[in-house]
Amino acid sequence: MNVFRLAGDVSHLVAIIILLVKIWRSKSCAGISGKSQVLFALVFTTRYLDLFTVFISAYNTIMKVVFLAMSYATVYLIYMRFRNMYDSENDTFRVEFLLVPVIGLSFLENYAFTPLEILWTFSIFLEAVAIMPQLFMITKTGEAESITTHYLFFLGLYRALYIANWVWRYHTEEFFDQIAVVSGVVQTIFYCDFFYLYVTRVLRGKAKMILPMPI
Repeated sequence: MNVFRLAGDVSHLVAIIILLVKIWRSKSCAGISGKSQVLFALVFTTRYLDLFTVFISAYNTIMKVVFLAMSYATVYLIYMRFRNMYDSENDTFRVEFLLVPVIGLSFLENYAFTPLEILWTFSIFLEAVAIMPQLFMITKTGEAESITTHYLFFLGLYRALYIANWVWRYHTEEFFDQIAVVSGVVQTIFYCDFFYLYVTRVLRGKAKMILPMPI
């Protein structure tokens, strides 16, 4: 395993931990898109169906279990434990606009027309757009708490580091996963504007990131 993948996995893990700690300490899921978290739980579920059939390494297995457990814990906190604090009025992104094309692409673009391979491809495509309900929610409300932006920053950093991981693997192993790379690049693009706002506003000490008003 190269350093870029390890750093990417750590960034991904840190992002989810930040989100869980934020919800648990504040006893609130205000500002968090439950729809995005359900989509991420669906991503991990469909990607890790080989958990009990294929063993790659102890690290791989542990990380799969951790991400599955933490994603479902997040969904539980939002929709069950602290559901009274869930901002459903602003979490209104139409997820069917994501699911329908992703399902279609999964059947059209895959490496093997088998159930597990199609579901794996589905998870890759879905992960690329799963954050959109959260970004839409921030755009709709016009602001985000700094802890939420920290979560998004580390999530975006994870994808950026994985791009570096793919570049490294291509040069050292001549390995190239077209589906994963294209999807990862698309997902990283969604974070570009957010990265700029994060650096120019949140890192300057503001408690919330206020989006600029449209001209």
